[in-house]
Amino acid sequence: MTTPRISFEFFPPKTLEASFRLWETIHALAPLDPRFVSVTYGAGGTTRELTREAVGTLHKATGLNVAAHLTCVDASRAETLEIADQFAAAGVSEIVALRGDPPKGSNGFVQHPDGFANSCELISALADTGKFTIRVGAYPEKHPEAADQRADIDWLKRKIDAGASEAITQFFFEAETFFRFRDACAAAGINAPIIPGILPIENWVGARKFALSCGTQVPAWLDEAFDKAIRDNRHDLLATALATELCSDLLDGGVEDLHFYTLNRPELTRDVCHALGVTPKVTLRDVA
Repeated sequence: MTTPRISFEFFPPKTLEASFRLWETIHALAPLDPRFVSVTYGAGGTTRELTREAVGTLHKATGLNVAAHLTCVDASRAETLEIADQFAAAGVSEIVALRGDPPKGSNGFVQHPDGFANSCELISALADTGKFTIRVGAYPEKHPEAADQRADIDWLKRKIDAGASEAITQFFFEAETFFRFRDACAAAGINAPIIPGILPIENWVGARKFALSCGTQVPAWLDEAFDKAIRDNRHDLLATALATELCSDLLDGGVEDLHFYTLNRPELTRDVCHALGVTPKVTLRDVA
């Protein structure tokens, strides 16, 4: 098994306590020398300013290669590209371009009257600037809004053709799910790297609920395993073992990069990385 290249996703803090948690997470994971770290947008663009501030601060204070999430939700084209320009001015040259989740309680995505209609339009506009490396989302299991998985794959090809250079998948629970998707993408002519997204399970109840909301299938054996582990007070031990096994299977199948959804909680992600042979390589410079 080869040692993988890794990357991490963080979300911007909304409170002082959450700010401390984010910096604790960064200090725990940055020494593992990630290729990049990404900072999310909230549903409906609710953390737009927080994301912008967190991205700029992270890049300046840590020297990490920071990729900013950018979405089409609730903003005009001009406003969205202005935010992209602000990222570029702060020295950030990588963007994860997404359509974005609609605001909570809405009936679905509604295009801003002067905004981008979809992620492909956003990607094309960002690519035209020549300022950014662009990554996009991918769905190894059918997106809830897609007619079928073939539609997901066709849409991913459109995003790559629009100017994206890599894709990061939604999380999944079995390696075969990713391998089937990777093979189908290759058959469709998608040559860009597809990075599997890994969710170390901090809380099974919450992870299961989130999985069902985004179309990720929950195997019966996984429900049974966590039910027993929770009864035996071995939740974290099981979560670490399962995430490590999933990553090992992916690496054995030829995967070279892994992207971890940390939820700003570094412990399980760090333990999984260590189990995969990813050990501290750099020292995070002091943050004032």
